[in-house]
Amino acid sequence: MKIVIAPDSYKGALSAREAADAMAVGVQRAMPEADILTCPMGDGGEGTLSALLAATDAELRHAEVLDAYARPVRAAWGWHAASGTAFVELAEACGLPSVDLSRHALRDSTTYGVGQLVVEALDAGARSLVLTLGGSATNDAGAGLLMALGGRLLNVEGEALPLGAGRLAHLDRVDLSGLDPRLKDLSVMAAVDVDNPLLGDYGATVVYGPQKGASTEDVEALEAALQVFAERVSQATGQDVREAPGAGAAGGMGYAAMAFLGATLKPGIQVVIEQAALADKLEGADLVITGEGRLDGQSLSGKTPIGVARLAKSQGVPAIVLAGQLAGGWREAYEQGVTAAFSLTDGPMPLATAIRQTPSLLSDRCEAVVRLLAV
Repeated sequence: MKIVIAPDSYKGALSAREAADAMAVGVQRAMPEADILTCPMGDGGEGTLSALLAATDAELRHAEVLDAYARPVRAAWGWHAASGTAFVELAEACGLPSVDLSRHALRDSTTYGVGQLVVEALDAGARSLVLTLGGSATNDAGAGLLMALGGRLLNVEGEALPLGAGRLAHLDRVDLSGLDPRLKDLSVMAAVDVDNPLLGDYGATVVYGPQKGASTEDVEALEAALQVFAERVSQATGQDVREAPGAGAAGGMGYAAMAFLGATLKPGIQVVIEQAALADKLEGADLVITGEGRLDGQSLSGKTPIGVARLAKSQGVPAIVLAGQLAGGWREAYEQGVTAAFSLTDGPMPLATAIRQTPSLLSDRCEAVVRLLAV
């Protein structure tokens, strides 16, 4: 019997790789002769890089770059030499852990470090780039990324603007003459988990700015600054993608990926499914087991278990979801290809205990599922 194990991470407890290994232990206990294939997954959020590295056998590399507030940070990225593909996770350079909510410093945020990682990829000889945009602490619409890649943002006096989203209010002209010429030959796919436009009531700043510590004044100032930036970029590039679905992802990095990198935006889980060749792995499978920390109605918008279940359904493979918690709306998952879903805990349990025991809980639940399947 062939069983594919394809979970996301269980936030705060296990990475996707660790979760897959724990699940495999339970499957093997129940069915030692099973052909077990593990394939860690992710949906574009924080931790997706690890899943991509595990799924593709890419090399883990590190670089010293700037974080969301221009402080030095050691960021990981992935390199798959055989295909010339680089994997860059925005959160490695400027993720939410760097946010100081007490400072209300979103106006100072920058994506310069992400641009530095792209340069690292270009220096390695990258022909394609997979860019994951979840978990951003920034709101500069990729202005910092552009600057790291050789673009210049100039004020009315012709002086270069300093880093920081709020400074974009003083932007007069975008100069792309120094943009890294290697970008023309780089194929870019960006993984997003939202479809917000760049601006407006459903845009990057209004919807997500407060979650990153922005005050009402900050939101108003940043919205105006990004409006100026988008207008100047349109003048420089001759195109306007501010209304494109996903442009508002990661504080506007979806916009930058399209405007400066010519990226194709896709739901994060679809990007990972493609890179991990999950469809091929499911061929001839008798069962796929997936999961993450929580399964609810929001999961249908593109979370890993639903993406895996939809693909499994299309290939006639039953899909089991193991979640740390089954919450409101989770039963709708049955309409998306989920065969059955189970919570990890047998009864009331303190969260700290559940997190500590996640490996054994996953193993035990997988063992029970496979024993039932064997019957």
